Amino acid sequence: MPQITVDYSESLDAAFDRRGFALALHPVVVETAGARIEACKTRFRPTEDDVVGAEGDGHAIVHVTLALLAGRTEETKAQLTEAVLDLLRKHIEPADGVAKVHASAEVRDLDPSYRKYEE
Repeated sequence: MPQITVDYSESLDAAFDRRGFALALHPVVVETAGARIEACKTRFRPTEDDVVGAEGDGHAIVHVTLALLAGRTEETKAQLTEAVLDLLRKHIEPADGVAKVHASAEVRDLDPSYRKYEE
């Protein structure tokens, strides 16, 4: 915990500083949600095909999901999603062929069945 997943359009591959984003995000999650830095895990999943509205070209999508153990207030969750969006603005550069980036974020509670181990 926290489990962070970032789905992003492949068209942003060269323009999105993913490692920089994750390294900047982890301390924010610690400060805002009370997590431990060594518990923050972020994975990135590029998507090949994205369609936005009636247009197929010129749009890119980034969606960040933060899954945390239950117990955070709605205010804390909202503060964290706003911080994620601010960080995305700083870590995505203009990309060839991309006129608009649609970025979103959500914080959700992990299911009570969540377990982990480390070796």
